[in-house]
Amino acid sequence: MAVALHALLTHALVALFGMGSWVSVNSLWVELPVVVKELPEGWNLPAFLTVLIALGNLGPLAVTVSHRICPGRISEPWLIRSIYGLSLVSAGFLAVFWDRRVPVAGEDHSVAYLLLAYLLALGCCTSNVTFLPFMYRFPQQYIRSFFIGQGLSALFPCVLALGQGVGRLECRNSTWGNSTDAHYMEENFSASAYFWGLFSLLLVSTVAFVVLQLWQQNDKKQTEQQDGAAKTQDGENSEDSYPLRSSDEETTREADKAVEQSFWTMRNVYLLVLLGVSNALTNGILPSVQTYSCLPYGADAYHLSVVLSNIANPAACFIAMVLLCRSSIVLGMIMVAGMIFGGYLMVLAALSPCPPLVGSTAGIVLVVLSWSLFLGLLSYLKVVIGSLLHEAGHSALLWCGGIIQAGSLFGALLMFPMVSVYHLFYTGRDCQDNCTQ
Repeated sequence: MAVALHALLTHALVALFGMGSWVSVNSLWVELPVVVKELPEGWNLPAFLTVLIALGNLGPLAVTVSHRICPGRISEPWLIRSIYGLSLVSAGFLAVFWDRRVPVAGEDHSVAYLLLAYLLALGCCTSNVTFLPFMYRFPQQYIRSFFIGQGLSALFPCVLALGQGVGRLECRNSTWGNSTDAHYMEENFSASAYFWGLFSLLLVSTVAFVVLQLWQQNDKKQTEQQDGAAKTQDGENSEDSYPLRSSDEETTREADKAVEQSFWTMRNVYLLVLLGVSNALTNGILPSVQTYSCLPYGADAYHLSVVLSNIANPAACFIAMVLLCRSSIVLGMIMVAGMIFGGYLMVLAALSPCPPLVGSTAGIVLVVLSWSLFLGLLSYLKVVIGSLLHEAGHSALLWCGGIIQAGSLFGALLMFPMVSVYHLFYTGRDCQDNCTQ
């Protein structure tokens, strides 16, 4: 019973640890409708945020190069503590100074918000190449709990924003004629309170990491004490005591080296390609057009899509804990199925503000279901691939984190000019019939 309780608590702590990886950037995106009303950049702010997140990739690049130049000398716990420290300080300052303006070249700019957003993005981007390799210290089943936590990093900010009442509006009759105007309702609490909520989530994740480290050190001491007692019982200075242990260590090292050398197989390359494409879709391409695919069906359809798709992410991770698919063919089929749903959503976004079945219940059901299945299928795929790469060694998880980050960056950079520069996607006006011929 004690062992089962310890394992359950470890799963919970690993999930909370994984939550801290991307909760900051997800919170920044979710809170955009509130902060753009106060900051001078207005709706140009998402374009700035995309560039800042792209620049945040300097962090994982530096870590990857350091691993290559000084293999085995980079302390992942130290890097993780640095990331948490940077994120906590940035979130605290963001809650206080997010709306401060500074004149730059004769125009006001939100320098404080942009600088702190970059520091938070730097921590999130670097987490992919530090948090995942750190998970190699734990048995394989815990990597799935880590991905559950990454799903929670999107769900918790979303739930917090729903409680805040982001984007609520009501249609009121216009004083001029029979038309209606959109009136946006006041939020239940301020952006400062929301960012303090972000600080609290980061603090919980930090505490979970500290407890995990303490438990790991305690388990290590107990193992060493048990090994010492066994040696004393067998004869501390006997001829068989140390040679056997030395032989085991050499065998383990040789096995690790063999695993590292045999990593670049066709199967592992195939898994990394699937991982990169799935993250490009889920973290860069489709999120850029979520509003265009959902808002034509109404604000309720958009909120349902956001909430249920973010619930589908951790739900898929739970399924992976019970059913882990190892077939390359089945994983490819899951990828294709996810891309079909993603393709449907892209078509809806391209046809916005007048996609098929607009104004009907069937249209709402299809868009919500498509978002949920799209993220659920590809989240399951990512968890399975992460679990399989865990078996390939520490450097495999480093590559796993790097590919996740590279795929996400590629997707974001691909969509940025389409959405923010060339404006290839359109949205209708609230409280107006945008499809009347």
